[in-house]
Amino acid sequence: MVSDISRIIGERIRMYRTRKHLSQDKLGDRAELNGAYIGQLERGERNATLVSIEKVARALDVPFEVLFENIVGGGTQNEIPKACYDLLTPLPVKEQRAIFELIKKAMDYKNV
Repeated sequence: MVSDISRIIGERIRMYRTRKHLSQDKLGDRAELNGAYIGQLERGERNATLVSIEKVARALDVPFEVLFENIVGGGTQNEIPKACYDLLTPLPVKEQRAIFELIKKAMDYKNV
């Protein structure tokens, strides 16, 4: 059984790969990994080594640590913030800011 962390990392790899309009094979070439292996990582079917994640991050031109941001294990307490993070991360920064401003206004309204 593959962990939730592997699944989340795989989803993030897929998100950044598709943003850059790369196929799994092309990303694999850039990372010096097999394209089929990239697919397995994205689907959460394989546990990646730190070395392979580093190769993928470099090939995507994404800081290594970004793939691990806001991964919180266990419990339901952090599911909503994590889900919000996952929804916002793929969006362009301009859209992220606009949504953030809407949330702040909603919070201000709630506190009136």
